[in-house]
Amino acid sequence: MSSTNPSQRFFRPSAAQSGLVGANLLIWGGFFAVIPLVTVHFIGDLRWAAVSVGLVLAVRQLTQQSVTVFGGMWSDQIGPKPLILMGCVLRMIGFTWLGFAPSLATLMAASVVAGIGGGIFEAPKDAALTAVTRPEDRAQMFSLMGMSGNIGMVAGPLIGAAMIGLGFRTAAIASGGVYLLVALVMGVTLPHVRPTSSVGAGGIDNLRAAALDTHFRRFTLVLVGYFILSTQINVSITLRALELAGKGATGPLYGLSAGLAVFLQYPLIQVVERHVRARAALVMAVLLVAAALGLMAFAQSFMALLACVALYSLGTMIVFPTQQTLTARFAPPALIGSYFGFGAISLGVGGAIGNVIGGLLIDAGQRMGFSALPWFTLLTVGVITAAGLWWALKSLPFMEPTLERKGEG
Repeated sequence: MSSTNPSQRFFRPSAAQSGLVGANLLIWGGFFAVIPLVTVHFIGDLRWAAVSVGLVLAVRQLTQQSVTVFGGMWSDQIGPKPLILMGCVLRMIGFTWLGFAPSLATLMAASVVAGIGGGIFEAPKDAALTAVTRPEDRAQMFSLMGMSGNIGMVAGPLIGAAMIGLGFRTAAIASGGVYLLVALVMGVTLPHVRPTSSVGAGGIDNLRAAALDTHFRRFTLVLVGYFILSTQINVSITLRALELAGKGATGPLYGLSAGLAVFLQYPLIQVVERHVRARAALVMAVLLVAAALGLMAFAQSFMALLACVALYSLGTMIVFPTQQTLTARFAPPALIGSYFGFGAISLGVGGAIGNVIGGLLIDAGQRMGFSALPWFTLLTVGVITAAGLWWALKSLPFMEPTLERKGEG
């Protein structure tokens, strides 16, 4: 392998890489064009009980994260491309079906189909990007994926809001159609890549191999703590923003978070990758997220809260591509999908816990007259997580100075 420092050469994504980045933008844009409208339509327009719609959305997320584990395993058997195409078709069916749901049972069924579709393509998408990208370029490519996802998160709700005037059914059909476009893009640009080596017997044995990898299992379990923190943008941070600035706070809050990621994530990860080794970068980023949450205990104005959100967002920008790159380093070539699938457990468990405890901590702090309780608790979780990551990643061969950073002291 060449010893050329990637920071000194021009990086140009291939057609397959560009297709994956574009598809990722469409996936996130299509998702956020319709999911926020589910609440608006079924609760605001049809007056369904909020708890029932909340249950539907929770089941969709749980379904997707559960299937993601197996989507990675299947990717190692048949390659990622067929699964990405299949997942897009199922997501299209599920989202379109949302527009024709006359009852809670139908809405739940449509959401489950959409969740299965997302679970089928999520880990194979990461496995495909790993397969078509050289190791020294992976951090940059995962950063581009994160940036494209954030563009979709910004554009999706705006497009959905514009379409709601045409009716929820029209919005659901249009959002479903986006996933057919994703399938078309992937069908044209993504080669049919399959593992070239045979590690394990395939199927559940590949997933078991990822689970039995002691170092990777530790890494995945410790990351649960980080995803408890990353979920708070939708829970405790949003609740605090509403408390300080009312309903109009959500636009600036999410706009700042996603906007920073759109403009800064790619150059930021280039700088970090050039000067900081992966383990230190990940630990420092988690500490930055934790510190930002801790500082929110002292934010008595909306502008002060937004300053904390900016720090929080900078940390999350570094964590995502670094975590994905490290997952790819952990995995043997034939088990990349299974490792990404098993790694999704940390997001599923951490996200579920974060959604629950964020609101509980806010309520508990108010009852106790100690408004700093949630922020100090989350700060503590972050510090423990950072220490756990430092421990989980020590003494690993690939954590030594790598070809990406030859000559580093």
